Amino acid sequence: MLLHEDRLFPADPGTRKIARSLYEHVNKLPIISPHGHTQASWFAKNEPFPDPATLFVQPDHYIFRMLYSQGVSMDDLGIGQAVIKDPRKVWRLFARHYYLFRGTPTRMWLDYAFQEQFGLREKFSEKTADLYFDTISEKLSSPEYLPRALFDSFNIEVLTTTDPPFDSLEHHKAIRASGWKARILPTFRPDACVDPEFATFKQNIAKMGEMTGEDTTTWKGYLNALMKSRARFKELGCTATDHGHLTAQTADLSEAEAAKLYSAVFAGKADSAQQDLFRAQMLTEMARMSVEDGLVMQIHPGSVRNHNPFVYERYGRDMGCDIPQATNYVHALRPLLNRFGNEKGLTIILFTLDETTYSRELAPLAGHYPCLRLGPSWWFHDSPEGMMRFREQTTETAGFYNTVGFNDDTRAFLSIPARHDVARRIDCAFLARLVAEQRLDEDEAFEVAHDLAYGLVKKAYRL
Repeated sequence: MLLHEDRLFPADPGTRKIARSLYEHVNKLPIISPHGHTQASWFAKNEPFPDPATLFVQPDHYIFRMLYSQGVSMDDLGIGQAVIKDPRKVWRLFARHYYLFRGTPTRMWLDYAFQEQFGLREKFSEKTADLYFDTISEKLSSPEYLPRALFDSFNIEVLTTTDPPFDSLEHHKAIRASGWKARILPTFRPDACVDPEFATFKQNIAKMGEMTGEDTTTWKGYLNALMKSRARFKELGCTATDHGHLTAQTADLSEAEAAKLYSAVFAGKADSAQQDLFRAQMLTEMARMSVEDGLVMQIHPGSVRNHNPFVYERYGRDMGCDIPQATNYVHALRPLLNRFGNEKGLTIILFTLDETTYSRELAPLAGHYPCLRLGPSWWFHDSPEGMMRFREQTTETAGFYNTVGFNDDTRAFLSIPARHDVARRIDCAFLARLVAEQRLDEDEAFEVAHDLAYGLVKKAYRL
């Protein structure tokens, strides 16, 4: 076995027994994946995944980021290529460097997929690279490993994609038209139309204007176009928006001030301070729209994206060279919260890459404002240690019920069950400790475990 059945449970035998019982209570629950970056086209077309390298290596920045840090060329990994020219060569290169992932959550996710989804038992290495490649390739050619069949076998109840306002959503429409009953929903991600630093910012806005019939050269037309785009997403089941701004800064300008600022931004004449102010204002505008249309708002701040200009210029955005930075929430969110913080019908889910804010800022904020909830450990911290730190630093102030369960935030489809399994094991380990220390009754722990794995995420995301 590549994985021990008691992995991630407490070392103390008595506490481990409690954790095991809690896990048995929740491990078969359906998966709710309310935030991720898988592609709706996979399920619309339902074509076989081409090969192991395309399935595991190419879409997963956790993998090629680590390999790149050790001098492996991204060209040699097929990154940025529409079709990998020699997938077996890429796979062997990956296998040769698999030791780099020792002790990382990536190793645990991959071993889970290899063992549970493909029945492999020997350790992945340069020696077993071809065995793995051939075994996985053979299975991928069978009907049981088509995207829709895998979706069903993973026991996924809801899966969401992340899409810009000008996306046609044609693949979501095709899924619905096919009669397949799976719930694969879009998520509204307006960054490309609200962040002036996007290279195609003005073109994106123009495209959104064409799709909605609005004059996006004006502030009013721009806002109307965003509202119409949100409505189009809602028609296909969308329940949430997502905002990946550099900071959590918000603003509350008058209509005249906002219109003047938009004119400068649209004309390409805004300086960096004005661009920051525009992004801040747009977070507040998005909250206003969520009050009106009921979409849950997710804020994912704190990532200095495309930190490596060489990689960005050669391969484009979101290629693993993003770095966390310190993030302020207390003062940054105040303009938004002054307007909407007491709206019981509004849900804003806050994420962070700055763990120092958990107990100092985020837990107290979510423990007070009716509209705020805490998103789970994210990105650099969706690890066993990161998940445990999240529970330890937020529960004492925000409790469990101001959090929203787990979401996997992944581009790698086959990692979804593994990531949820890790989250459920860590939550059960944390709850088992509370029971063992007489801080929580065991019957309550069973109820909380179920809520963390299933109930809270459905409620928070209105699913």
